[in-house]
Amino acid sequence: MGSEPRALRSRARRATRLQFLLLGSVVGAWGTHIPSLGARYALGAGTLSIVLLAVAGGTVLALLIAGRVVGRLGARRTAALAGLAMGLSLGAVLEYPGFAALLAAMVIFGASMSLFDVAINTEGPELESLGGRPIMSNLHGMFSVGGMLAAAVTFALLDLHVAPRVQLFAMGGTVALAAGIASRAMLETHARTGEDTAHFAWPQGTLLLIGLLAFAGMTAEGILYDWSVLYLKQDVGMPQAHAALGYGTFCGAMAVARFGGDELRARYPERAVLCVSAVVAAVAMAMVLVAASAWVAFVGFALVGAGLAPIAPILFNASTRVPGVSRAAAIASVTTVGYSGFLVGPPLIGGIATATSLPTALFVVVLAALFVAYGARFVPENER
Repeated sequence: MGSEPRALRSRARRATRLQFLLLGSVVGAWGTHIPSLGARYALGAGTLSIVLLAVAGGTVLALLIAGRVVGRLGARRTAALAGLAMGLSLGAVLEYPGFAALLAAMVIFGASMSLFDVAINTEGPELESLGGRPIMSNLHGMFSVGGMLAAAVTFALLDLHVAPRVQLFAMGGTVALAAGIASRAMLETHARTGEDTAHFAWPQGTLLLIGLLAFAGMTAEGILYDWSVLYLKQDVGMPQAHAALGYGTFCGAMAVARFGGDELRARYPERAVLCVSAVVAAVAMAMVLVAASAWVAFVGFALVGAGLAPIAPILFNASTRVPGVSRAAAIASVTTVGYSGFLVGPPLIGGIATATSLPTALFVVVLAALFVAYGARFVPENER
């Protein structure tokens, strides 16, 4: 009897790891094909920022109901449905007849990603509780592996002159199918009854503090997802295929750091991990922007990825320890504030880049990382 629950938990862990990898692959494919999007619809930096705003807007709007959706449908069913919509949206991103249709579709794309994200992040703390050991950093590491794999595949296929629309169609179809299959092995994670009802909890107090730090960390992370390839291509002078590989070093280093993150959480205070890693990210990003060199960019982006890696797993997990709020609602609340960084960051960078230059705009990443380093001292310590 005891072996059956362990086997179910093991299957659920593997399935949830795969779901994080799929989400990372979608974000990676999207980020590495931002130049393809600009070329297909003839978008400049300012207009491109409006498209990114539509994606982020859909993400944040969906987060307002994500806790209730996951509470009612369960993490497993939400992941299956949102994964289907997310994959189909990615596959069709270069197929729309005009800019207006593209914007509407990008709102749906962002909403499906946010629902999928909350569903699988709700599953993570449940697995930690049942298994009695931390796994959140490992799960977020799989997200980074997905981004790295997507960047590597984009590099290889562009080098082989495979059309971007073919790449995205194949990736989107694969994600939609794999997410549906993997969801069948996930736990039936629903909201608990009584006070733990899943609803959107407007963040206040400790939850607001965690959300603001998530906002800064995810602003920095989101900016690099959306603008790093264009920076490497436009300002450092790399071909798009090589720029995608540079993006891959960022995701790869983030994955490696996250796979070691659970051990760090067990050995050191989370405040110290947050502070040191954020300082590393800030210094490395400043180095990349000042040097404007291909090799420095590769090394620097790797350090930025390693520095930003622990921020989201620590803060997401910390949000679930706030009393009186369900896991789904707490994660939805913190990620609503956090994903507002994706809402503000990309168009902010586009506006600053239009007025000055892209390298100047990317110094926002440095400021965001420094804010996390300062605010780490106020994060409640986890019981170790």
